Amino acid sequence: MDIGADVADEAGADPERGGRPYDVVLFGATGFVGELTAEYLAGHAPAGCRWALAGRSLGRLEALRDRLASGRPHLAGLPLVVADSADPDSLRELAASARVVATTVGPYVWYGEGLVAACAEAGTDYLDLTGEAEFVDLVYVRHDARARETGARIVHACGFDSIPHDLGVHFTVGQLPEGVPLRVDGFVRAGAAFSGGTFASALTALGRGREVLRAARERRLHEPRLVGRRSRAPLGGPRFSRETGTWALPLPTLDPQVVARSAAALDRYGPDFRYRHYASVKTLPMALGGAAAVGAGVAAAQLPPVRGWLMERYSAGEGPSAERRARSWFSVRFVGEGGGRRVFTEVSGGDPGYDETAKMLAESALCLAFDPLPKTAGQVTTAVAMGDALTARLREAGIRFRVAHRG
Repeated sequence: MDIGADVADEAGADPERGGRPYDVVLFGATGFVGELTAEYLAGHAPAGCRWALAGRSLGRLEALRDRLASGRPHLAGLPLVVADSADPDSLRELAASARVVATTVGPYVWYGEGLVAACAEAGTDYLDLTGEAEFVDLVYVRHDARARETGARIVHACGFDSIPHDLGVHFTVGQLPEGVPLRVDGFVRAGAAFSGGTFASALTALGRGREVLRAARERRLHEPRLVGRRSRAPLGGPRFSRETGTWALPLPTLDPQVVARSAAALDRYGPDFRYRHYASVKTLPMALGGAAAVGAGVAAAQLPPVRGWLMERYSAGEGPSAERRARSWFSVRFVGEGGGRRVFTEVSGGDPGYDETAKMLAESALCLAFDPLPKTAGQVTTAVAMGDALTARLREAGIRFRVAHRG
C-alpha cells in the first residue's frame, strides 16, 4: 500500500481512536458511486474526521482529490491510499490504517472477500453496498467468527440494498406493540436508471444460481438456530394490494433476508415475525410486463456468452447523469400489523441507486465511527449495528421516514 507522500505525515495515529491514522477510508473512491460518496463526505464529514480516499490508481485518486478540493481548500491535502483487491498485503495495510472501511468495489463475490478478511483480522469495521446473497453467506461462513473475536462489525448492504427496507421495517416495528406476533409487508416503487457496476452485479448474481444455493446451505449449517422465537421472510405470491392500490410482485432480492436477520437478532420484533417484500406496480399489464422482463433476464444470465455480451453494453464506472438522477425517486411503503393494531409507514427519497445510496453509505460510515451504538461484532445488519442512530442521521440528511396512518 502506498500513501501519497504529501499527505502521509498529516494523518497521525490517535490513541483515543484506536491508534489508527484514519477514522474512515473509502475504497473504490474513483468508481461511479465511489465518487458520489466522496463528494458527500467532502460536504458532510464533521470537523476533525480523519478520512481518506483509496483505490488502485494514484493518478485517478489525485484527480478526484483535485475536484473535491475545488472550492474546498482544506481538502487539498486529503490522504490518498493506493490498494488493490487483488493484492492481499495492500488490503491488510489498508484495514490496519482505519477504524472504518467503506467499499464500493463490486461485484463483491469477485472482488470483495479479501477486504472483508483483512478487516475481520484487524478488528476494523467494514461496510459495503452488496446486494449479492451468495457473497453475504460466504462472508458469514468464512469470516463472522474471526470478526467476533476481534470486535469488527461487518455490515453489508448499506445502500438502497438494503437500508430503506431494513431500517424501514425497524421503524415500523417501533410503532407496534411489544411482545406479540408481528407481520410487515413492504411495497417498493422507484423511478431511476442504473450504472454498469449495478448491471454487472445483478447479472453475476442471476448467473450463479447453483453457487447461491450452495452458499445458503452452507450458511444454514453454521448459523445457530433461533430458540423460542421465529423470524421469517417467505416469498409471497403476486397479488393485488388493497393497502396500496397496486399490484404486488414478490421481490426475491437480498432485502427480505436482511430484514429477517435483523428480526432474529432483536427481541423487539416479537416472538413470531414475518416479512414479505414486493415490487409495487400500478397496473396489471405493467405487472405482467415486469414479470416477463425479469424472467428473460434470469434466462439470459444462465448463458455465459449472452451474459458477457450484456455486460459489455454497460461499462463499470459509468452511470446516469446528474440531470437524470435529479428526476429519480424511490418510495417504500410498509404495512405492519400486530396486537390488534395496524400501521402504515413510508421511507422515501431521491435517486435510489446513486445519490441516496452514496448518502446512505457515507452516513453509515460516520455513524460507526462517531455515534454511541450498541456493542456488536461479527456480521450484523444495519438495524442491529446502528438502528435508531442511523435512522436519525438519514432523516437529518433528507431521507423521509414517516407514519402515514395508524389503525
